[in-house]
Amino acid sequence: MPDKPRSLSIDPQAPDDQLLSITAGKLEKGGIVVFPTSSFYGLGASAFKPDTLRRVYTAKRRPPGKPLLVLIASMEQLSALAKEVPKTAEQLIRAFWPGQVTLVFDAHPELPALLTAHSGKIGVRLAAHPVAVALLQKFGGPISGTSANLSGAAACTAVSELDERLKNEVDVILDAGTLGGGFPSTVVDVTVEPVKVIREGIITAEQIRATS
Repeated sequence: MPDKPRSLSIDPQAPDDQLLSITAGKLEKGGIVVFPTSSFYGLGASAFKPDTLRRVYTAKRRPPGKPLLVLIASMEQLSALAKEVPKTAEQLIRAFWPGQVTLVFDAHPELPALLTAHSGKIGVRLAAHPVAVALLQKFGGPISGTSANLSGAAACTAVSELDERLKNEVDVILDAGTLGGGFPSTVVDVTVEPVKVIREGIITAEQIRATS
């Protein structure tokens, strides 16, 4: 278990570079962090470090059979995660990224099995929140984007809502104030034709069908 986590107040629109460097440094050393996304707070760890990903599962009390979605800051980072990007995925990306939609691809063969839960697939979303984007850019690679809550519990729109048991497992908390909440991202499997909506969220299944 880490030392008491550092809770750092960060401007949601103009994040301080020093705070981002501190947080990215923790990620590089195998730490896990709480950070803001467009709707809820997320739990971030390096997507390529199995030991770190194991800490995420432990912190969330998450069953090992459930994969973790991943956030990226740019399309360039997608090639290290997805085996290929189908044409239908490209259409959805143009229409709904950043944010809004998590796309499930055939996973790159070198990804940790813990990340994909041995499914051979990986969920990816282009980050939209300014703090999340800046943190990903500072870190220089994809991070997990699962919600910062215990498995099965409600997602958090404010740091004050975080479960103390989860807080005790993380290394840094980036507090950007109260987030918008609302619907989560829509999850779409683009490895099949036609694409399959796994979870309907902020984008409706009808919108997905009309676009793909």
